[in-house]
Amino acid sequence: MNQRVLLDLNAPTFQADFVRLEAEDLKQTAKTLRKLLGMTWDVVYRDTGLKWEEIRSSKGTYTLRISRKCRAIVVREGDFMRFLAIHADHNGAYENRGS
Repeated sequence: MNQRVLLDLNAPTFQADFVRLEAEDLKQTAKTLRKLLGMTWDVVYRDTGLKWEEIRSSKGTYTLRISRKCRAIVVREGDFMRFLAIHADHNGAYENRGS
């Protein structure tokens, strides 16, 4: 399981959230996306900075930290990490509005 992570940033909710980010969050998010492109899935699961966590109420849906105050909602489909939404409030990510 050493496949490189591929990113899918095409979900309309994700795109709407992304363009509304404040400048500093946008900068940190871009840095995290670049980091993810250089990672394998094994590394993503173990990376303590990303804090990959399954959303208990939505099996197969995960959150990960993308900036100091933002988390993304994602799903894994094969080698793709599909971004569904971004939440500036960490707790908001667990409400799973991105599916």
